[in-house]
Amino acid sequence: MKKLKFAILFLILAVALGATAISGYAWYWSEHPVEMDHDRVDYIVESGSRPRSIARSMREAGIDIHEDGFVLLSRLTGSDTLLQAGAYEAVKGDTPRTLLERMASGDMTQTRLTLVEGWTYQRIRQTLREHPQVKQTLGDISDEDLLKRLRSGQSSPEGLFHPDTYVFVPGSSDFDILRRAYEAQESMLGKMWEERDPELPLKSPYEALILASIVEKETGHSEDRQRVAGVFINRLRVGMPLQTDPTVIYGMGEAYQGRIRKRDLTTDTPWNTYTRPGLPPTPIASPGRAALLATLHPEGHKFFYFVSRGDGTSEFSTNLAAHNRAVAKYILKRP
Repeated sequence: MKKLKFAILFLILAVALGATAISGYAWYWSEHPVEMDHDRVDYIVESGSRPRSIARSMREAGIDIHEDGFVLLSRLTGSDTLLQAGAYEAVKGDTPRTLLERMASGDMTQTRLTLVEGWTYQRIRQTLREHPQVKQTLGDISDEDLLKRLRSGQSSPEGLFHPDTYVFVPGSSDFDILRRAYEAQESMLGKMWEERDPELPLKSPYEALILASIVEKETGHSEDRQRVAGVFINRLRVGMPLQTDPTVIYGMGEAYQGRIRKRDLTTDTPWNTYTRPGLPPTPIASPGRAALLATLHPEGHKFFYFVSRGDGTSEFSTNLAAHNRAVAKYILKRP
């Protein structure tokens, strides 16, 4: 009987010592830096991933993490239900515990993509396609289908995306970034339209967006922006054609090869503001906040014409005779 009691006591002691040893090793392992193929290793945690599949993804990426140890550690710390999908970066010196806490808190890798004022929708799509960390999901989606996904009531995606720098997690989709840019432009335009100057000859926020896209393309000097907007507002008020070259260029599409000829000005397209009165049917680019602000709060003046001085600024005129003199001076280089 005494021998049995001694055996049981010995077994209990062995189990306790074993558990202590295992706990000690587990603590040491969780706090000891993992081996990595490189100083920095990027990896993706897919949506719905469990700890074991995450550990497997980490190993495939070049992080020598012990799968069973990672699973056990995540359960013991209660992190197994907190791990968030996204893109992460492991840095040399990271421990299993550090990696686990990073994923549980959602401390993801982030990168940037900039959409520039004055870019067309096609240029925006090209930039998204060429970014190595943007997940491609749209393919050759039609404009109509894209607008349906965005729940937009417009017929063209041109001008609907706010130019800005977007911070995103690598692996975010092209649609996710477009949706953010669309919502930002829609929100900003709505707020600015409510605060617009009274009695503008613009019937809707969309018309303001169209004119702002023209202002964006016509101004190389920020201090002229409100004055340029005022010229177009003056023309719209009296029914005078806008006669702005960027709309002609947009209507030419791929036929534009760097310069406009006289026949291009007289060749009718929906966007040719020399042959058609009023605003074109859609924006011609993505206007930024400054262009929208200038359009909805234009400078009040009596100018109807302007021409580039060649240094980014413009010469403004109240009548055609003065404008022709400015053209002779700055464009034709005549005294």
